[in-house]
Amino acid sequence: MKKLIVLLLIFSFGCSKDTPNNNPYLPNYGFSFELNLSLPSYNQLLYTGNGVYINTPGVGVRGIFVFNAGNENYVAWDAACPNQPLEACSTMTKNGVNAVCPCDDAEYSLFTGLSAGKQYAMKAYRVQKIGTTALRIYN
Repeated sequence: MKKLIVLLLIFSFGCSKDTPNNNPYLPNYGFSFELNLSLPSYNQLLYTGNGVYINTPGVGVRGIFVFNAGNENYVAWDAACPNQPLEACSTMTKNGVNAVCPCDDAEYSLFTGLSAGKQYAMKAYRVQKIGTTALRIYN
């Protein structure tokens, strides 16, 4: 019985849905933003491989990319270059299914948030599907 209680405590307190931000370049900002996929600005997200850049004040560090990774799986990434200090050049741009950091020309996959040879991946945010035509992105 004692072993069962210890195991329950370990699983209750040892696991977390939150991924710590170990990136020294990107601060953690709390926000919640909803997208209506019926609006022309966002309806391209209904199709796999498409993404949008959202530059609304208070959403992410330098705005966010929201991307349809397929099978109704949406991902959201911060638009700040994850391997650069916050400077004038550290806002990424979308190039097809990649985001490009103009500081060092590194390309990050919008499917995975990764770039070959780079220490830090893009900062991920949570995405919740609300009904059939809305998404909530939050941290």
